[in-house]
Amino acid sequence: MRVLGFLLGLCALLATMPAMAQDKSWLQIEAQPNLNTAMDRARAYAALFPDVEGYRLRNGWYGIALGPSTPDEAAARLLDLRRQNLIPSDSYLANGASYTERFWPVGLDSTPFATEPAAEAPPPPEDIQTGAIDAPLEPATVPEPATLPEPPPETLAESRAAEAALTAIEREFLQEALQWYGYYKGGLDGSFGRGTRASFAAWQAANGFEETGVLSSSQRQQLTESYVSDKAEFGFETVTETESGIEITLPLALIQFDRYEPPFVQYTEKAGSGLKVMLISEPGGSPALKGLYDILQTLEIVPAEGERASGEDSFSIRGRNDLIETLVYAKASGGNIKGYLVSWNVSDADRMTRILPVLQSSFRSLGDQVLDPGLVPLSEAVRRGLLAGLDVRHPKFSRSGFFVSAQGMVLTTSQAVQGCGRVVLARSTEATVTFTDAALGIALLTPNIALAPRAVASFAGSGSPGARVSLSGYSYEDKLPAPVITLGVLEEALGLNGEPNLTRLSLTALPGDSGGPVLDVTGAVVGLLLPPDASGAKQLPQGVAFAASGAALAAALTAQGVTATQSVGTVPATPDAIATIARDLTVLVSCWE
Repeated sequence: MRVLGFLLGLCALLATMPAMAQDKSWLQIEAQPNLNTAMDRARAYAALFPDVEGYRLRNGWYGIALGPSTPDEAAARLLDLRRQNLIPSDSYLANGASYTERFWPVGLDSTPFATEPAAEAPPPPEDIQTGAIDAPLEPATVPEPATLPEPPPETLAESRAAEAALTAIEREFLQEALQWYGYYKGGLDGSFGRGTRASFAAWQAANGFEETGVLSSSQRQQLTESYVSDKAEFGFETVTETESGIEITLPLALIQFDRYEPPFVQYTEKAGSGLKVMLISEPGGSPALKGLYDILQTLEIVPAEGERASGEDSFSIRGRNDLIETLVYAKASGGNIKGYLVSWNVSDADRMTRILPVLQSSFRSLGDQVLDPGLVPLSEAVRRGLLAGLDVRHPKFSRSGFFVSAQGMVLTTSQAVQGCGRVVLARSTEATVTFTDAALGIALLTPNIALAPRAVASFAGSGSPGARVSLSGYSYEDKLPAPVITLGVLEEALGLNGEPNLTRLSLTALPGDSGGPVLDVTGAVVGLLLPPDASGAKQLPQGVAFAASGAALAAALTAQGVTATQSVGTVPATPDAIATIARDLTVLVSCWE
């Protein structure tokens, strides 16, 4: 019986150990991938703190911690040491669940929860002390350790009372954590108003808790521990990029600085993360911003599918395909353009919901400093916008077209849409082919997103022989940002064989001009330039071109329910006025695979 009493006492002691562990917290201050480095770091911390402990973590790394102490004491100490900058900013509270063998201090018991002095065991039975054992003892049956009941859940009143005791720094830290996860959009002021309460409730709902809008003590601990753990996982640091004049918080555990390549500061993936970041910084205003918007959409890293939004002083692009997703933002202000591009694997969508809000909320411009275009040697091709080091997408070919409705419908040549997987207007807006007329050689395009053209065509029939005309078209396809004006003469309001729907012109055109409007001296459309006959049966003299007549175009549009505006102007316009009409009227039409 004395032996049985000894064993029961020992079991009672063991039964208390899990409960003791639950009441302990450590300050996790660092983790290292190998034991030697972890030992060196623990030794260095031990010179500052008397209670440094080191454990092998379940993920294979080696953690260095301070403690243990009660959760409240640990939380207070965490804030105090952070304020003094004595521990890393990403230190966090840990309950020891991930700790296995102890490696520091050297020589101590390896059990994570053996830091408290063990309770004195009851003395052995008197018979064992004297050695007077009359007969062999039967093996004792050791009872299972008692399972302690879970503590009662914290009431709402208790949660409110605990919340009221929080310091201003602790309250701001909770808002910061909620902001990190995208639940809170306000400022970090420590005031728990309607916005903060709504974010508390949203976080509770997402994590399976009752939506009270007041976090319990355990919920606050879960939120803040998760936040600090995530920050440590991604290695977030605030980067002040002096060359580009940008400050932003970046996940430096996943990316690393690569090079300057104006207008970009490029960060490439680290350890196979698949994440890429480019900071954008260049001098310029709205015209340069528009050019950047067009160029970025030719890059392989910016998928063609996705939302686009472009204004006078800013734009955003969200592109996605089966492999990657990319977010781009840029803003023109004070004569400078600054922004960022972030690209990631679509399989990392969940992780990016924790990363993107940090990048977006931390991005800010630092004064007037921009990336010097001459910072590194660049080829002339790069200076023209081909962007060395980045794969550039190109359409199969590009032709011209012009606006015929206030909603942005475009008339072009049917050749411009043959064999195209996608048709894109003005480099960025996808369009649908509404109808084609093979006999007339034209196609009507409807933009997938309504456009607001600066000018819409007005038609002036077929024109008069001998009259001066101006052809507006993207002669060099997508190489120039604006159409080219080619001057010519309307030779005859018929085809060579007397075709009534054709107009014969005397001018020199290039393939990219096909589909462009032919304007008379008032700026009215008298034709749509058709491509040369590709059959090869006849080779016409240089400078002979044909256009579908204005009258035939107006009739075709009317048949499709599109109002064709008739020109009533008779006064010739100045060359500058014709150039303005041509620029506002003409559209680049690109054919993609």
